[in-house]
Amino acid sequence: MTSNQQPARALDGVKVLAFEQVLSGPFATCLLADMGAEVIKVERPGVGDVIRSWDSVVKGLSSGYVWLNRNKRSLTVDVKKEKGKEILQQLAQKSDIFFENYAPGVAGRLGLGYEQLNELNPRLIYCSLSGYGQDGPYRDVKAYDLLIQGEGGIIATTGYPEKPAKAGIAIADIASGMYAVIGIVLALYQRERTGQGQLIDVSMLDSIVSWLGYFPHHYWHAGEEPGRAGMRHHYVTPYGPYLAGDGEYVNLAVASPADWELFCRIVIEKPELLQDSRFVTVQDRRKNRAALEEVIEAIFLERDHKHWLSQLKKAEMPHGIVRGIAQVLAHPQVVARKLIREAQSPVGKVPVIANALKMSGSPARYDRIPGLGEDNEAILGGLGYDPAAIADLRRDKVI
Repeated sequence: MTSNQQPARALDGVKVLAFEQVLSGPFATCLLADMGAEVIKVERPGVGDVIRSWDSVVKGLSSGYVWLNRNKRSLTVDVKKEKGKEILQQLAQKSDIFFENYAPGVAGRLGLGYEQLNELNPRLIYCSLSGYGQDGPYRDVKAYDLLIQGEGGIIATTGYPEKPAKAGIAIADIASGMYAVIGIVLALYQRERTGQGQLIDVSMLDSIVSWLGYFPHHYWHAGEEPGRAGMRHHYVTPYGPYLAGDGEYVNLAVASPADWELFCRIVIEKPELLQDSRFVTVQDRRKNRAALEEVIEAIFLERDHKHWLSQLKKAEMPHGIVRGIAQVLAHPQVVARKLIREAQSPVGKVPVIANALKMSGSPARYDRIPGLGEDNEAILGGLGYDPAAIADLRRDKVI
């Protein structure tokens, strides 16, 4: 590759038409765009994606929009107008992927459903992402990340015994967006063999339920509803952040019999705990969690966090600290891994968090965050609309 050439990326040449809004859909298509896909984001004329108005913290831009929409092209179209629908149908015929995350049935009523677009382009991969999926009794129930966390068991298992909590980030949106990307990449691979597109049906609830891990197994095989364990592990102890004497937390994981011995002998220097019949096995320690936690919490309050980090390092046990956002952004590993990049935007260069994928043959890109309707002329020109026709569309408020 010469200095004038763009690096090759895994999804170079893949065209995505994104009929999307807010978080789960834009998160998925952002990952695709990072890896080279051409993503045309469809937005409402004069308004744009609703997330554009959530705040203005990034020099007047919305933090959510900046997070989720780098490397995309913005096309404003009123899809309720016949000419607007025609524009998107033309684009769908030239696309590899149509992505939508509106309520089930909305795209179909607008002439943009799977059957309608598949007839125009049998190779089209059509991904629908919704709260509860395209069928079932909850199909038409409105869904937000918070609601799915409640319906999917996250809130019931998160927080402290006396008070539940939701996860601090939008995990249902993010999980479903990641599953959507996996489905799209698999469908692209399958299309190489069959020549045919297909429908991908991703649900936020499905995604979160698939993340419940060992909880269902404890219910199926032990009849156990998991309680809330605060900052601790539900089934393994000691495991979690412990408050040191200077008010800082030390994070640790005792995940094996060998770890338990190292912890008692080297870290807290209490080898007598190894002989305590209440704490011999993982199951014993879980059964007697309250008593064990009381002992360990008291011990950690005796010394500052630097002492405990030193002891854990000496024992070669897994450990860390609990960092705030400022500390995370300045984390030596974050800096070394170049996790903070810059992207162009309508207000100049702004920092963005890098794509977590590091592929030797497909470096992620960080080109720009589009202004509303910034690419109208170029996209419509590519469909054969001349300047006069584009002016007519603008006059008629189609774009």
